[in-house]
Amino acid sequence: MRGHLDPQFSMFHYFWPESRVAAEHLLRRVKKLAERVLSAISTGLDALYSSIGRPSIPPERLLMG
Repeated sequence: MRGHLDPQFSMFHYFWPESRVAAEHLLRRVKKLAERVLSAISTGLDALYSSIGRPSIPPERLLMG
Protein backbone atom coordinates (compact mmCIF):
# COMPACT_ATOMS: atom_id res chain seq x y z
CA MET A 1 0.00 0.00 0.00
CA ARG A 2 1.33 3.38 -0.94
CA GLY A 3 1.55 5.95 1.86
CA HIS A 4 0.58 9.56 1.56
CA LEU A 5 2.37 12.78 2.34
CA ASP A 6 1.15 14.47 5.51
CA PRO A 7 1.22 18.24 4.80
CA GLN A 8 1.11 19.09 8.51
CA PHE A 9 4.18 17.07 9.40
CA SER A 10 6.52 19.94 8.49
CA MET A 11 4.58 22.36 10.70
CA PHE A 12 6.07 20.93 13.87
CA HIS A 13 9.65 20.87 15.05
CA TYR A 14 10.43 19.01 18.24
CA PHE A 15 13.57 19.64 20.27
CA TRP A 16 14.72 19.64 23.87
CA PRO A 17 15.39 23.13 25.24
CA GLU A 18 18.28 21.59 27.18
CA SER A 19 20.02 20.93 23.86
CA ARG A 20 19.73 24.59 22.84
CA VAL A 21 21.12 26.25 25.99
CA ALA A 22 24.86 26.07 26.59
CA ALA A 23 25.97 24.22 29.73
CA GLU A 24 27.53 27.36 31.25
CA HIS A 25 24.69 29.73 30.34
CA LEU A 26 23.27 31.92 33.12
CA LEU A 27 19.75 30.57 32.50
CA ARG A 28 20.79 27.17 33.85
CA ARG A 29 21.80 28.73 37.18
CA VAL A 30 18.57 30.76 37.30
CA LYS A 31 16.56 27.60 36.65
CA LYS A 32 18.28 25.71 39.48
CA LEU A 33 17.67 28.61 41.87
CA ALA A 34 14.00 28.84 40.88
CA GLU A 35 13.57 25.07 41.33
CA ARG A 36 15.04 25.28 44.86
CA VAL A 37 12.80 28.21 45.82
CA LEU A 38 9.66 26.60 44.42
CA SER A 39 10.35 23.30 46.17
CA ALA A 40 10.87 25.18 49.45
CA ILE A 41 7.47 26.91 49.22
CA SER A 42 5.63 23.95 47.69
CA THR A 43 3.85 22.90 50.89
CA GLY A 44 2.74 26.48 51.51
CA LEU A 45 1.33 26.66 48.00
CA ASP A 46 -0.49 23.35 48.48
CA ALA A 47 -2.46 24.88 51.33
CA LEU A 48 -3.75 27.64 49.05
CA TYR A 49 -5.48 25.27 46.63
CA SER A 50 -8.97 23.85 47.04
CA SER A 51 -9.41 20.11 47.51
CA ILE A 52 -12.51 20.09 45.29
CA GLY A 53 -13.00 20.94 41.65
CA ARG A 54 -10.74 20.53 38.69
CA PRO A 55 -7.00 20.35 39.40
CA SER A 56 -5.01 23.41 38.45
CA ILE A 57 -1.61 23.63 36.81
CA PRO A 58 1.15 23.75 39.43
CA PRO A 59 3.01 27.08 39.50
CA GLU A 60 6.36 25.36 38.97
CA ARG A 61 5.04 23.80 35.78
CA LEU A 62 3.96 27.21 34.50
CA LEU A 63 7.32 28.78 35.28
CA MET A 64 9.62 25.92 34.35
CA GLY A 65 7.68 24.16 31.80
